[in-house]
Amino acid sequence: MGGAVSAGEDNDELIDNLKEAHYIRSELVERAFRAIDRADYYLEEYRDSAYKDLAWRHGNLHLSAPCIYSEVMEALDLQPGLSFLNLGSGTGYLSTMVGLILGPFGVNHGVELHVDVVDYAYQKLDHFIKTSDSFDKFEFCEPTFVVGNCLEIPPESRQYDRVYCGAGVQKEYENYMKNLLKVGGILVLPLEEKLTKITRTGQSSWETKKIIAVTFAPLVQPKQNVNGRPRSVPLPIFEVRTLQDLSRIAIRHTLRQPISMGEGRTKRRVSFPGARAMHRYGPRFERRRFCRRFYRQCVNSVVLHDSMIPTAMDDCNYPGGVEEEEEEVEEEEERSCRRVREDLPEEDEDGCGTEDEKSKGGCARAEPPVNILREKILRLPLPEPLKMYLLYYREK
Repeated sequence: MGGAVSAGEDNDELIDNLKEAHYIRSELVERAFRAIDRADYYLEEYRDSAYKDLAWRHGNLHLSAPCIYSEVMEALDLQPGLSFLNLGSGTGYLSTMVGLILGPFGVNHGVELHVDVVDYAYQKLDHFIKTSDSFDKFEFCEPTFVVGNCLEIPPESRQYDRVYCGAGVQKEYENYMKNLLKVGGILVLPLEEKLTKITRTGQSSWETKKIIAVTFAPLVQPKQNVNGRPRSVPLPIFEVRTLQDLSRIAIRHTLRQPISMGEGRTKRRVSFPGARAMHRYGPRFERRRFCRRFYRQCVNSVVLHDSMIPTAMDDCNYPGGVEEEEEEVEEEEERSCRRVREDLPEEDEDGCGTEDEKSKGGCARAEPPVNILREKILRLPLPEPLKMYLLYYREK
């Protein structure tokens, strides 16, 4: 199943194609898809096929086509804090994307039939947490996987806000799947050759919507044990987070949040009105610091635009007789910036600088983006072991 969109050269181009074909329609789903490289879930020798809109299978490992995952993610209507159950969780690719949306207070469970696939999923999850910059850009709900047949879940098990089944569901198991949902929950599953969205509107009422035609391998029928009774597959345990874990989540959340101060600017968070003016580094100090920082950028930049010239900040106009002096400082800095800009060599249309610079080696490559959260944590006045804990012991 797949082939609905053209192949991409990389993950971003694949997502662009899915957006253009209207498989990805929401910004939240787009961010999750861009954050995780699909090729990371392929075996190394098959990575060249990762950006095609095709399903992939090798032994027990399986990934659905990107267009299918797109429709599933859109249909699930995910929100932070919800509980999610993935039946046939496979490599963990979908569960990891879902975890980026659910956030740290969601629930993210998966049931997979094959032991080797669960091991593979945990390997990929560990690799994502330790090496991907996306882990620091999102608040993540880490998935938990168990081995077993999803048709052997006890009927008294808890219910979920969102459920997805990654195998073709026979009609006789439709009610079994529905009973895994809370009221108001959404179930997405392949049913009678159609990807179907079922919403539980009441204790015994449902709304059903057919999405697209699909072809999935059918669910594996449960095997009976010696006594003639089916096995029971317990779902993952819901564990209450420790105070230490909650503290880590809160600290990372605080450090991750920029405080809006207007276009392209940020300011320090304050705990109560007027606190910033009372700080020993009050508005006068911050305005001068901003201007000095901007002046250094003027010196180091190749091209400056008039729109980048600093202007007076509305929230800095505190009484105290410093406004006129500050305006004089700003005007002087602006004049200095303009002089620097006029003295800088003009840049070519392709952004490569002057002809002399091109002849000496062409355009300088842009430096890789800085992981701001990591840098903030490393600058905290804390013992190294505590910093590493806040970083989830990530290697980079």
